[in-house]
Amino acid sequence: MTVLPRPESRFPPSPVSDETGVELKIQGVVQGVGFRPFVHRLASRFGYSGTVVNSAEGVVIRLAPPLAHLDSFLQCLQEEVPPLAGITSLEQTNIDVFPSEPGFVILESERSGAASTMIPPDAAVCDDCLAELFSKNDRRYLYPFINCTNCGPRFTIVESIPYDRPNTSMKVFPMCPDCSGEYHDPGNRRFHAQPNACWQCGPRLSWHDADGRRLQCEDPLQEAGRALAQGKVVAMRGLGGFHLSVDAGSDTAVQRLRHRKRRPSKPLAVMVGDVQAAMKICSISLPEKESLRSWQRPIVLLAKRDDSSLAPSVAPGILHLGLMLPYTPFHHLLFRVAETPPALVMTSGNRSDEPICTANEEAIDKLAGIADFFLLHNRDIVTRADDSVVRVIAGKARPLRRSRGYVPRSVALQQDLPAVLACGAELKNTFCMTRGRTAYLSQHIGDLSTMETLEFFEESVRHMQQVLEFEAEAVACDLHPDYLSTRFAESLGRSLYRVQHHHAHAAAVMAEHGLDEDTFAVILDGTGFGPDGTVWGGEILLAGFSSFERLASLEQMMLPGGDAAAREPWRMAMAALWAAYGEEGLVGRDHLVPALAKIDAAKKETLEQMMSRRVNTPLTSSCGRLFDAMAGLLDLCLVSGYEGHAAMELEATAWRAVRDDWMHVGAGEIYFPVEIRKVQGRLVIGTRSLIRSVVDCLAGSADPGEIALAFHRWLALSVTAVIKELAAKRGRKKVVLGGGCMQNGLLLGGLSKDLQAAGFQVYSAEKVPANDGGLALGQAVIAGMNYVKS
Repeated sequence: MTVLPRPESRFPPSPVSDETGVELKIQGVVQGVGFRPFVHRLASRFGYSGTVVNSAEGVVIRLAPPLAHLDSFLQCLQEEVPPLAGITSLEQTNIDVFPSEPGFVILESERSGAASTMIPPDAAVCDDCLAELFSKNDRRYLYPFINCTNCGPRFTIVESIPYDRPNTSMKVFPMCPDCSGEYHDPGNRRFHAQPNACWQCGPRLSWHDADGRRLQCEDPLQEAGRALAQGKVVAMRGLGGFHLSVDAGSDTAVQRLRHRKRRPSKPLAVMVGDVQAAMKICSISLPEKESLRSWQRPIVLLAKRDDSSLAPSVAPGILHLGLMLPYTPFHHLLFRVAETPPALVMTSGNRSDEPICTANEEAIDKLAGIADFFLLHNRDIVTRADDSVVRVIAGKARPLRRSRGYVPRSVALQQDLPAVLACGAELKNTFCMTRGRTAYLSQHIGDLSTMETLEFFEESVRHMQQVLEFEAEAVACDLHPDYLSTRFAESLGRSLYRVQHHHAHAAAVMAEHGLDEDTFAVILDGTGFGPDGTVWGGEILLAGFSSFERLASLEQMMLPGGDAAAREPWRMAMAALWAAYGEEGLVGRDHLVPALAKIDAAKKETLEQMMSRRVNTPLTSSCGRLFDAMAGLLDLCLVSGYEGHAAMELEATAWRAVRDDWMHVGAGEIYFPVEIRKVQGRLVIGTRSLIRSVVDCLAGSADPGEIALAFHRWLALSVTAVIKELAAKRGRKKVVLGGGCMQNGLLLGGLSKDLQAAGFQVYSAEKVPANDGGLALGQAVIAGMNYVKS
């Protein structure tokens, strides 16, 4: 056949004679994604003889001469890869010993050497499988575990690599003759599809009562749909763990779930059957629609419609809703059941502050008293993985929680690093392992506040070490001495690098964008332990991978009660008033803040005494706590129901006042003056004038939305003014934005535009979360670079 030449390859081939064979070693996401069958078809198309095999290092292709049009073959190899595959490196070597038999053969997997391949992420059921699922003539008609090489479970069922059926939880399901025939047919879409199964040989669903007793029924999904329509709570075993589900249109059902789960106000995720149903609930842009329909199928934060039929208790007080589409076959089947409500709450199946349940027995035990029924299956979940969460900001989908569908896809690095284990932070924990120019970030672990979550963290570290055959040369942790992740890192007995929290945030963004020079970094988040012993959180740094310099920060205020101040924003409102007016000036002014009249007088008096005597009132420059103070002053949130509650209420209130030109000075009805001064060689963004202006606005009965919007504008303009002043002296034009406050779409979008208008190149988190879920990547790179230097 004649093959037309293609553009120059990313991996240029070396010259090959007619008597010389070629070996290609390929790394990336190349196992469990139909890559070997793809190579087989491609080699056959070119008329090549040879072999392809999975190895611990990836995929190895050996081609026998003659090899006409090899450059075109290599180009096709890169451009025509299966949907879930990705090549990160290709090494070509000429060989004298090569396969002598004619034809192209897929060999059994090899097992030697350190693993450098990537386990593929779990993928939503593909369109081809969906068509078969609902085709009455197909042998998998209505089979709830249909899959192929382009979709289905991957990471959550893998025990070890190479990724072959005996190394997954599917090993207990021997394939029937029909499935085996597909598996061994190079022309079939299920050729070497490891989870391949059907009604005859694969996993099954079952229906159980609240005590876990199996109930005989013709169709468990019919029973589940009927129970949900009746307002019952159904625990469903999914891909990476359990969901607790109720009718999202029934306020009674949602409140029942909240009461049983002890989750009074935190927003609940919702699943609907298709995009058309989603558009009846939320306003959806094109990038948001693309995220909803992507093969990762994350939860996408979307603006709620005013005419939505959802129960108000699903996501009270905020403008955005976490919405997702079905990603397993049985989800699709459930929405085809006539009785199933059109929108279902799908929240994590766990007790409060514990990891999601994965095993049937575990769920029946731990979800007793919460679930009325259990929809179970008998395919074991090897590795739990929560639903991922993304938000589209400035036209780009950004992960807020990176888990199912994204993990364990790696992040490419610009530097060669040693084997580093970075243990992450205390909240939204993930860990990271690096090897060479590859970083493997774990799935979402959660808050390391319970022994159950710590055990999940340790189990996940061991599992990742096993599948990657990873032995850490160095370990990284947060600077905070009391984090459980820090103590775990200390227990490993390796070279230990303690990385300052905000330096790690900066390095994470720099690493994902391939920045290797010292860069301005604006890191705004809740809290992080500073080298000076105070609580940081509103920082502007000059950051590199080896070190950092603190150039500017928000003005400090007291954190009355320590961690209690993060849970009770009214405390931060009092602290802000104290900072603005002082002890004497505060007297008689709290009546100007109507919200504080709701707080018990004795509590306020105790808090004032604490601040007066400086008892348990550490100083903080935290931006997150400033958001809390603003939410408290505006009576949006006096006591938080969940982490980030006050900030989300403040952003939602500000959005209601947004106009197209909201970032421009004077665009709104209210403008807060920017106040910057130099304190001990560092620029400080003052907050006293801000707080006094807010109190004046409240006294004048100003609209809370206008005040909230003016605060966002003030923060963006203040940061931009500082960066301009620093750049005038330092001559740098690149700025990275990170930290949990950069999940705020109003702030990130506005600040980015402001900095870009001033001529700066702006970089923000796009591959890993801006919050603490991405921190481990920064820790790993900083530790790795310093380890190499030492």
